Amino acid sequence: MERADDRITTSGSDRDGSGPVDGIGDDRRALGSFLRARRGRVAPEHVGIEGGRRRRVRGLRREELSQLAGISVDYYVRLEQGRATQPSPEVLDALARALGLDAAERQHLANLAGNRRCPAPTVRVSPLLQRMLDGMDGFPAFATNHRLDVVAWNGLGSELLGGLAGPARRDRNQARFLFLDPASRAVHPEWEARAAEAAGMLRVSAACYPGDAELTGLVTELSARSADFRRIWASGEVVTCAAGRKRLQHPVTGLLALDYETLHVPAAPGETGLVVHVFSAEEGSREAAALARLATEPRP
Repeated sequence: MERADDRITTSGSDRDGSGPVDGIGDDRRALGSFLRARRGRVAPEHVGIEGGRRRRVRGLRREELSQLAGISVDYYVRLEQGRATQPSPEVLDALARALGLDAAERQHLANLAGNRRCPAPTVRVSPLLQRMLDGMDGFPAFATNHRLDVVAWNGLGSELLGGLAGPARRDRNQARFLFLDPASRAVHPEWEARAAEAAGMLRVSAACYPGDAELTGLVTELSARSADFRRIWASGEVVTCAAGRKRLQHPVTGLLALDYETLHVPAAPGETGLVVHVFSAEEGSREAAALARLATEPRP
């Protein structure tokens, strides 16, 4: 029989945004929340456990995960409850294997467990980085920090994002724009995917920079003001920047399907590394012609 305390639940403060968000500001609670979310993601039949219709718990029970990882149930319960906060690398590796974590999730688990923490960083855009962005003719490009603030851009990047420099500019924080500005849903036809990326990247940053008050404040604000953010954050997903294709709706050129690449700028001591996002279009495509038009006929 399943114990009542093994069911996956969400506290009232997390649901309505009035209290702490999934361990933000509380490292012990963050580790337990992440383990519960990942445990709920594993289908029992995928790890050789019969599910059955009478199961009331989503995913694995605590006892089942403990057995798969080769650790005691009591110790695992203490991890989820925040009463054990420094698991060994061997325990983390065993849990990661049992939960089927990918590389990004494994690193996130290590960060939450305190095996790798970074001090609250400062943000600096070097003159060289700005010159590099300005020199990318024909390529919309911008740089973000670990809070998803757009901290540098070139002209075409600003145009693609909806204007970052003017007095009527939209919010320069990507997450705040996505979750709090209704206009973001018109700009991003694949809004759900973009929102999940933003929340997942903030989760990674929150584990790496637990002392960053601005980051904590951002996550708390989004939780208080956006039901969508609370829903997506509760999934426990973690995301790191990669490459691929995104669709954006521009008021002048219409729908654009653009390839993108992310370039990581290493951090100096005490600073945060930046991520440069570069967009491009295949030569001769409609999108390439649209970018050329935006580069030569920028909107006021």
